[in-house]
Amino acid sequence: MKAIAIITARGGSKRIPKKNIRDFCGKPILAYSIEAALQAGVFDTVMVSTDSEEIARVALAYGAEVPFYRSEKTSGDYATTNDVLLEVLAEYEKRGKTFDLTCCIYPTAPFVTGRKLRNAVEQLSASDADTILGVVPFSFPPQRAMVVREGRLVFEYPEYLDTRSQDLVPHYHDAGQFSIMKTERYLVNRKVLLGKILPLVLDEMEVQDIDNETDWEIAEIKYRMMSGQGVYA
Repeated sequence: MKAIAIITARGGSKRIPKKNIRDFCGKPILAYSIEAALQAGVFDTVMVSTDSEEIARVALAYGAEVPFYRSEKTSGDYATTNDVLLEVLAEYEKRGKTFDLTCCIYPTAPFVTGRKLRNAVEQLSASDADTILGVVPFSFPPQRAMVVREGRLVFEYPEYLDTRSQDLVPHYHDAGQFSIMKTERYLVNRKVLLGKILPLVLDEMEVQDIDNETDWEIAEIKYRMMSGQGVYA
């Protein structure tokens, strides 16, 4: 079974300049995703999809492949992750390479580890699912959400007002780290979040969306705390 890890890392980040290669606890944040994919030991190819020569140099320095650059179409602000993945798979097929499994790893995911990726591949391979996705529970029950209507705060779901928190069904969201798909099914679905999806539930301490400077600082604090506990030793 052949597997590819595709790390999506375009240039041009606006909210955090050079976000994908900015130093995070001692090395470019992109390096963590590359190292995790390599350490997993389950991918025949670990590549970075980018439109940036600077990002490509960092990727190559940490052991990833950059056999081609993104097209102009998949380098813009409105290109989706699916656009990028489908382009990469099509380009490899032109070069005579196909893969049974396709793993998408985000470039700002320092909490990804080889162990998590290997575990995810094993779970997906042993199932009839199309995809496995890293998810994390919402930290507060969405059933208790409130909205403002006509200047007043009201419960969006008043039927849950008196329900105990422990009796509410847990809700999850994409952890923003990785997804792994059976390639044949992905090429039919043409979207990561379609078909039969397995959850890989992650701890909230190892998940952090990084969209601004505060997010970045929180992620570094979490990473240092978890490193101190030997999680990333």
